[in-house]
Amino acid sequence: MANKNLSRAKAAKKDEFYTQLEDINNELRYYTEHFRGKTVLCNCDDPRVSNFFTYFAYNFKFLGLKKLITTCYKNQDMDLFSQNKCESAVYLEYMGDKNGNSIPDAEEIGVKSLKGDGDFRSKECIELLKEADIVVTNPPFSLFREYVAQLMEYDKKFLIIGNLNAVTYKEIYPLIENNKMWMGASIHSGDRKFWVPDDYKLEAAGCGIDETGRKYIRVKGVRWYTNLDYKERHDYLILYKNYLPELYPQYDNFNAINVGKTSDIPCDYDGVMGVPITFLDKYNPEQFEIVGLTQIGCHDKCPDIKKYNDYKEYITATDELTGASGGKTNENAVLKGKGEKKTYYKGPNGEIVHSEYKRLLIRKRQ
Repeated sequence: MANKNLSRAKAAKKDEFYTQLEDINNELRYYTEHFRGKTVLCNCDDPRVSNFFTYFAYNFKFLGLKKLITTCYKNQDMDLFSQNKCESAVYLEYMGDKNGNSIPDAEEIGVKSLKGDGDFRSKECIELLKEADIVVTNPPFSLFREYVAQLMEYDKKFLIIGNLNAVTYKEIYPLIENNKMWMGASIHSGDRKFWVPDDYKLEAAGCGIDETGRKYIRVKGVRWYTNLDYKERHDYLILYKNYLPELYPQYDNFNAINVGKTSDIPCDYDGVMGVPITFLDKYNPEQFEIVGLTQIGCHDKCPDIKKYNDYKEYITATDELTGASGGKTNENAVLKGKGEKKTYYKGPNGEIVHSEYKRLLIRKRQ
């Protein structure tokens, strides 16, 4: 569905998705105390089209901002979506209302030319990044790893949008484990609506054209990522389930039990547990410790204790061999039995196992 559109966009490096004002407002209300006296940079936006510019410009006084800077990519028309047809670009600077009408008028917005194309990696855009205190934007999903790496290199505070699966990237997961980045407050489920340029092909269900004539798509698994703290992040998850071995099977290759849903985390189990990555929506670093993530080989605190190179893969529905070895399930969360996935694995002595989806390995803090 919408995720197919996202995959196609990533493959074509065409993922200029424009965030809805409602989603921005719902998230930013948790962080107002962070912005007073700060310079905010939105460096992946078409300035006047971007709802990030709209939010910060119209809330400039309320937030107590010092300056707002927005840049765009290969565009010199500040009132249009980028067509990526211009090899140079512009950026906007807004220092607040000057004429007392509480509206960011055109004469109050400084439009400045960039020598280059406005790519966030360019030297002149990095200079703008150095000037900023907080970065807030929706970076291209295809460049998420590189974008976050730059924020970390320059030690910036940030609030950005990304896909939930970014948690599993080898470049991103260590930041999550070490509490250098975490999930935002407002989006925990469902899909989100994003505007797209006029030449974007609407091929998936749920896409369309809104009442203003703008094209939009819906993308599943969207999350805010940030290193700005907020009160709700420290709320304790209420645990009420009791541990029973038959309800929480032990992994075949980890000294950990499988927990199918975050709400099922047992209140009376102190060992390592494998939970879905959506657990991060409820993660309180004072209540839980993240000790690993399956499939990316960085679980030193809970190492895998078994490999499956001598196993063979079978199709669950037909019990036919696929021709693949069990080595492909190494470092997955593996349980005994066929399971409900499309394939399972059989060992040299007839042992049968199947892999679960990616799991975060966690334990309660004492």
